[in-house]
Amino acid sequence: MKKIIIIPILFILAFSSFAQEASEIKENKSEEKAVRMVIESLFDGMRAGDSTMVRNCFHKNATMESAFTDKTGIPRLETGTIDGFCEAVGSPHDQIWDEKIWSYDIKIDGIMASVWTEYSFYLGERKLHCGVNAFLMFKSEKGWSILRIMDTRRREDCR
Repeated sequence: MKKIIIIPILFILAFSSFAQEASEIKENKSEEKAVRMVIESLFDGMRAGDSTMVRNCFHKNATMESAFTDKTGIPRLETGTIDGFCEAVGSPHDQIWDEKIWSYDIKIDGIMASVWTEYSFYLGERKLHCGVNAFLMFKSEKGWSILRIMDTRRREDCR
């Protein structure tokens, strides 16, 4: 008699565990999509020269840095401001700034996400450089925003 009761209970537990796991996977995919949409919106705004669209992707306390090796071979770290970046994006320029993203590696833990993207940057049709972007993202009551972005820049070994 005990076996008859235990088997259905085990089946119910196994099924509820599977259903919960499936729900968590679906929720995580939804969060990954939301994170990716912010990053895509940043680069869509950049291509359009829309500083407001770009600004809306960033948290109010956001920071940005670029790591590169200068012409003499010395590693450099350049710190920029979000205000300066948005101003540059919104300033008239003859050619489209186009950052093509080749891959996304998204990691999420609750209200924090990190995203690693490979990219190539084009000024009009001319490729200027490539590298990776490392985004640190935060989810507030308003949704996901970029808290920090650091990129590398190189002219060799680009896609």
